[in-house]
Amino acid sequence: MVHEKPPCIGKNIQRIRKQQQITLSVLAERSGVSKAMLSQIEAEKVNPTVATVWKIARGLEVDLDTLIKGESEKAKKFMVTRAEDTTTLETVENGPHIKVLSPIAMAEDLEIYLLTFEPGNVLESTAHEPGTEEYLTVFKGEVSVKAGAKEALLKEGDFIIYNCDIDHTISNESPEKSVVHMIVRFPKRQWE
Repeated sequence: MVHEKPPCIGKNIQRIRKQQQITLSVLAERSGVSKAMLSQIEAEKVNPTVATVWKIARGLEVDLDTLIKGESEKAKKFMVTRAEDTTTLETVENGPHIKVLSPIAMAEDLEIYLLTFEPGNVLESTAHEPGTEEYLTVFKGEVSVKAGAKEALLKEGDFIIYNCDIDHTISNESPEKSVVHMIVRFPKRQWE
């Protein structure tokens, strides 16, 4: 009887994680498997359960077979978030209505919002982590955007990119409602 050697799942996980340039901490957040456990699995010190490998595969966005066979092709994304599953935030008094369009799994990577500003509404934000950018398109009305010492008045159809790793403000100083689409892009984290 021939005994086959089990696959080197830990080494496959480590190689794919490093190819994707993500840290153990980020993979732990994405997968729900602790950083300590991931470290032991990558070092081939523990034999993970199928459920644990499945969680890690989801965190790396690859098929389960990929971790077992060592292939590194990412699973093709096709994820739908239904309107009734989106999060809506009501800000403090005099703030805009915020609808979170991106799924929570994308938080602190790429966040997408639809902001509705009534006349006089202001969204004040403190600095995000270094290298973070905001991409803003005005769908309706007009807004003023301030980032540090720079300021611009944007009208319907206008688009702006600005670093938001400094204090920044978006305000509707017009007498009409304004609707803004905003993407927050965080810097890529380096792997350990």
